Order: sequence, then structure tokens, then C-alpha cells
Amino acid sequence: MGTHLLLTSFTDETHDAAALKAAFDAAITEIRRLESLMTTWREDSEVSRINAAAGKRAVAVGPETLAVIEKSVWMSERSEGVFDITFEAMHGLWKFDQDLEEKIPPRAAVEAARKLIDFRKIKIDHDARTVMLEKPGMRMSLGGIAKGYAVDAAVKVLRAAGLTSFFVQAGGDLYVQGRKPDGSPYRVGVRDPRSPNETDFFATLEVEDHAFSTAGDYERGFVKDGRRYHHIIDPRTGYPATASRSVTIWAKDAFTADAIDDAVFILGPEKGLGLVDQLEAGAVIVDAHNKVWVSDRLKDKLHVLRPPTDGT
Repeated sequence: MGTHLLLTSFTDETHDAAALKAAFDAAITEIRRLESLMTTWREDSEVSRINAAAGKRAVAVGPETLAVIEKSVWMSERSEGVFDITFEAMHGLWKFDQDLEEKIPPRAAVEAARKLIDFRKIKIDHDARTVMLEKPGMRMSLGGIAKGYAVDAAVKVLRAAGLTSFFVQAGGDLYVQGRKPDGSPYRVGVRDPRSPNETDFFATLEVEDHAFSTAGDYERGFVKDGRRYHHIIDPRTGYPATASRSVTIWAKDAFTADAIDDAVFILGPEKGLGLVDQLEAGAVIVDAHNKVWVSDRLKDKLHVLRPPTDGT
């Protein structure tokens, strides 16, 4: 999934180090299984087969891929279309992954690709369990939501193994189960989006039996001529979104949190907080001007240590 995994728990009377390692191995195996279905880096994945058949035919998929695509469309409908998995039509124009290239694509090419971004042209037959992209040239990617789904799947594996105090993290997506053995809560840091130190936090939040997902413009991108370009593309323009620097979402599960964070990032704080409230989640937003916005559900939970660092 192009990210790092971190699984943490504590030994206890029934789970020694070997038992924890076995549980972690099983959880990672499950994540890898889901990745094989949903990645765009393998031609035989279900998502790649959907992309290859765009404009031609529907493709049968398994229940997991179907669930993620259906949730993606659900979020598109609730976010004014700013969350749209068909943004993958931009693939190759903007290069922010291991192929990072500090180059701005021609406007004409961006506009041509943007015409292929439209979640309404994803045709889903739930009963037949098929998915089709209506127009030739369309592509989808689940990179903005599948990690959350995978984190929740790993959580289920660890719960089934009897673990009650742990967390699972895949990049910016995290789920925290329970409390530490001494009864204290897990405390998670909200990263300072302009600090060069990736472990530098401007706030912390106590998290228990909830997910914590962050979308930021600092992970994959570059600064050119005084402007930051990054991987979170606004489908309305075809260019990197500019309303936020970082968005952290607190939600009941990682799947939901991962679906929300990019949408809120693109919408900006005012519309974004409205969406968060509708979905019974919480948010911490650092906007484009370095102002911190906190949703009502988190105002009594968030501990602000200092203002975030300013800069481009």
C-alpha cells in the first residue's frame, strides 16, 4: 500500500511475545491479501481489471473491493464530489510517489484528464457484485480509502486473537483499541505540518476504541516558485488542493476516518467541519493560513501544546 505498518501491543498473562508476533503476522497477512485485491501496482488486482475494462464491460469483484468502492461513492455524494476515486485519471501527470518529479504538467493535459474524473460514472451492481467505469480512459484508485479498510481488517484479526489493548497504524491511518495495561489512555500526536521533524506534534489527543486518520500536504510533494504541490488533488481543478495544510479525523473506525480526511482537506475548514459533524466524527484542521480549527466533539479532548509552525 506504499506505506509503513506499525502494530503495537503489550504482553500479558495469556499473550507472551510469541503469541503477539503470531497475531501480528496474521494481521499483516490479511492486509497483504487486501492489498492484492485493491492495488493499482499489480495488473491482476481487481481494481486494475476494472480500469483495464473501462468503457467496455463490468468486472466481477469480491465483497471487500465492492465494499470499499461503495463507501467511496457514498463519500463522494456527501462531499460535493471532492472525494472521487476516479482521480486516478491524473496518474502520470502529477508524480508524487517513488517517481517524484518536481514538474507541473501542462494545463491542457490536466484539463483533458480532469474530464475523465466523475464518480457518477462508476456503475455498481451490488447483487451481481460487478463494477464498471462507463467511459474509456477512466481509472480508479482506492489509495485514499483502502488503508483505513485494511487497518480495520487487521483490528478484527487482533481482536479475534484475544488482544484488548493495541493499536494498528498504516501511514496516516490509525486505530486504537482499549487502554494501556496500567489503565492510562493511549495519547496520539497531531503532527505539525510545517515542521521538518516528522515526530514534532503541536497537539495530542487521547484515543480509545476509535480511529485517528491524518491527511497532509507534507508527505508527498514539493515546493516550486514559493508554492507547495502535493498528492491530494482537487477533482474540481485537477490541481493540488489549497484550503488546508493538514486534517486529522477522529471516528468510530479507520475506514470512515480515511474516507473523510481527504474530503475535508479539499473542502476546507468551514464546509469540512459541517461534513464531520454530519458523520458523527471529530476533526482538527490546520488551514492554508495556519489557523487551527477544532470540531465540537474534540474541543474537550484535544490538548494543544503550541501553535503549529508557519511556512510555505
